[in-house]
Amino acid sequence: MLDTRELGRRPGSQRQVKRTVPAPADLGIEVLRVPEGSPVELDLRLEAVMEGVLVTGEASAELAGECARCLDEITDEIVVDFQELFVYEDHHDPSEEDDEVSTLEGDLVDLEPLLRDAVVLALPFQPLCEDDCPGLCPECGVRLKDDPDHTHEAAIDPRWAGLTALQQDQQDQD
Repeated sequence: MLDTRELGRRPGSQRQVKRTVPAPADLGIEVLRVPEGSPVELDLRLEAVMEGVLVTGEASAELAGECARCLDEITDEIVVDFQELFVYEDHHDPSEEDDEVSTLEGDLVDLEPLLRDAVVLALPFQPLCEDDCPGLCPECGVRLKDDPDHTHEAAIDPRWAGLTALQQDQQDQD
């Protein structure tokens, strides 16, 4: 929560805010996220406008997760920009069809939903440790990056499995 009382309701007044806050739980996607409680750096500009408070800012945080192909650990940094108008409660008409309007709670701004949306939308859907990560062998799970010449014998078509058994029997008799 961010207090906007200093701005008053004077359109045009503004304030710069720099804060470090702990990351909320589940900030990210299943394979890549900002660890809960890790620092999130916020650089914000709060501007009073007729309808409410316009919050413009940038957030940066460390990411942790795993490669979608080889499951190696990934660490990275994310920087996201965001902007949202938080409407004064007395200017918001709850009968309007637009349910997506952010409102001030008294003089307080709840930045968590805004931060969550910005971070989650900026994350790659399938994060990779390297752009050309070969992943894992689908048959045995070996990391193909560690063993690039990894191969398996060609699988025998199940329709010919009976003949393979006959061939094995013939070799055993000889």
